[in-house]
Amino acid sequence: MHAKLAEIRRLVEEARSMPMSASAVVNRAELLALIDELGGGLTVAFSDADAVMADRESVVDGGRQEADQIIAAARNEREAIISDTEVYRVAKHQADALLEATKVECAELRAETDEYVDGKLANFEISLEKTMDAVRRGRERLAGRTDMHDLTDDEVSKIRLPEHLEG
Repeated sequence: MHAKLAEIRRLVEEARSMPMSASAVVNRAELLALIDELGGGLTVAFSDADAVMADRESVVDGGRQEADQIIAAARNEREAIISDTEVYRVAKHQADALLEATKVECAELRAETDEYVDGKLANFEISLEKTMDAVRRGRERLAGRTDMHDLTDDEVSKIRLPEHLEG
């Protein structure tokens, strides 16, 4: 995507300038093709972002399912050894420790997932901001073309060409 933006910038920067104007002649088909390619790249980036979000949800759901399975297994184990009071106390302590460890593991997994997704979204946000800046600059350049239409005849007559263009 950055390469396409650089190519669009190069195309605009190298465009032949119009005399007495900030405007330039740009190959419309070439520029539109580059913009279409950039749009395709954005579509892919959006798809990638959606996939990252879907992956995040599946990882979190998987962690929750694993935690539920561990908790269920701990409860079943506790039920099996409840007959002896001392064994019951040990089992309850182990089940509580296992439950706490599972909660910690789930929290760590959730934090890692959130960090991963946040990093991907931050990169995507930077790409979008750069794209928006390029589009904004392009629109500003296009808007600059109309400034000559607002000049009065008196102002136009005051404009002087460089010496090498006079004659």
